[in-house]
Amino acid sequence: MAAGWERARKTVGDASRWVGEAASAAGRTAARAGRGTGRVTAKAGRGAVSGTQRAGRAARRLTHAQGAGRTGLGQLIELTAAHSVGDALVTAALAGTLFKLPVNEARGQVALYLLITMIPFVVVAPFVGPVLDRFRSGRRFVMAGTLFGRGLLCFAMAAAIVPGDVFTIFPAALAVLVLSKAYNVSRAAIMPSVLPADIALVTANARVALFALVAAGVAVPIGAGASAWLGAEWVLRGATVLFLFQGVLAVRLPRHIDSPDLDELDDEGEERPPRWRTMLNVGPVVTEAMHANVAIRLYSGFLLFYLLFLVQDKNLPGLPPVVAIGVLGAAAGIGGLAGTAVASWVRNHSPQVIVLGTLALTTAITILAAVVFQLWSAVAVALAAAFAQGLGKLALDAIVQREIGEEVRSSTFGVVEAFLQIAWVLGGLVGLWLSLFASGTAGLAVMSVVLAGSLGWLLVRRRGRVKEVDARVEAARGPRHSPSGPHPTANGERPSSDGTPEERVGSRPAGTTTAVVHHGDPPTEKRTRPLTNPHG
Repeated sequence: MAAGWERARKTVGDASRWVGEAASAAGRTAARAGRGTGRVTAKAGRGAVSGTQRAGRAARRLTHAQGAGRTGLGQLIELTAAHSVGDALVTAALAGTLFKLPVNEARGQVALYLLITMIPFVVVAPFVGPVLDRFRSGRRFVMAGTLFGRGLLCFAMAAAIVPGDVFTIFPAALAVLVLSKAYNVSRAAIMPSVLPADIALVTANARVALFALVAAGVAVPIGAGASAWLGAEWVLRGATVLFLFQGVLAVRLPRHIDSPDLDELDDEGEERPPRWRTMLNVGPVVTEAMHANVAIRLYSGFLLFYLLFLVQDKNLPGLPPVVAIGVLGAAAGIGGLAGTAVASWVRNHSPQVIVLGTLALTTAITILAAVVFQLWSAVAVALAAAFAQGLGKLALDAIVQREIGEEVRSSTFGVVEAFLQIAWVLGGLVGLWLSLFASGTAGLAVMSVVLAGSLGWLLVRRRGRVKEVDARVEAARGPRHSPSGPHPTANGERPSSDGTPEERVGSRPAGTTTAVVHHGDPPTEKRTRPLTNPHG
């Protein structure tokens, strides 16, 4: 009996030792695995930090290339990219509450959505633009104010998301849109102040837009994922911190961005034209570019909602509706990105030619798609419309920046943005109406007529203007070369038919130099006053 108990006790002891040794081995294995996981995690973290630093240095080299770092254009590009990230986060946070496009809902609700999108532009044009012009000496602080204001509004919306306070969220969201448009108008107005000598205006605008698009494209999925994981209120709180930080960066922009406010009297003591009269008389060059962009924007709005409801009503066969919408959206995104990229390569081409070229390209592709209408032709017109909208708008910005004087530049940008948005809304409403009864071929045929008529009208007006300028040049040259022409005055200038010196043949952009015609001497340079160019 005692021997049995002894053997049992020995067996239990051996089993205990084995269990202890197994537990110790498992502990050592777990420790080694933990140390290995820690090393892998630390290495991955260091790799992520190093990759982020390399990407940041590469982005800094791109934004500060060709002298952009010396003039302040590089800082403005980085600020605008961060601004686009903030807007993307706000859009992702509010996508499920206010600004989700009701594709499957009634057309009346879509029309209401379109009208709501006009509110920020209606406010920017008559109110915000003149205010920005009035405070040109504090442009950095105006831009910082728009960023600080959006940060505070995002904080208020974050507090109202959980209780579902629509009466706070909706006005705050509209105010965020208004401040965003005010920032864009102010940023476009100061572009000539930060332009390096080696970069054209179209290229500089394209560089800003390209970085903004890339930053927004990266931020949208991150914001959507964070909103689904943490909640929309935390995404809005993150946007609050980002906007406040951007406000500090705006104040730190170069001081030469600010320009002194001009009095209501010019250098010669004459009263300046009223602000609104000067702003509306923008000259034929700006008017031509704006009309072309209005036609393109009208077509873009039409195409978006027309094709959207054709797909929803299954009148565009070829792919399932969800897949077809995704393909059309991808084509529009690629077209917009391609238009921005091409704009950075056309520095040696006139912006006026670029604007008319984009309208001609859109017209030609729309006519072809109307003749052979199917899914892939719809994809082609979506890509072409987005390409023309992006490239044409950048060229229009360059024309306004070149032709319009500083004292009304922000107001003019506000009016241009308002007209473009109104055209987009009208095009969307026409697309909704035609989608009720028209086929794809009929709708594109109608827009082909509109685009071709707009292009022909602009070309006829441009030809007439060129003939008029040629006639004025010939009239100015004629008396000087004629033997019986009038003799020069005491200072060497030829008098015109009404006895006034024929100093200028045409008008040049505000703030540039114009040639003074002298008899027998090379032309000298005379500085013009920075007023709106009334003749182009």
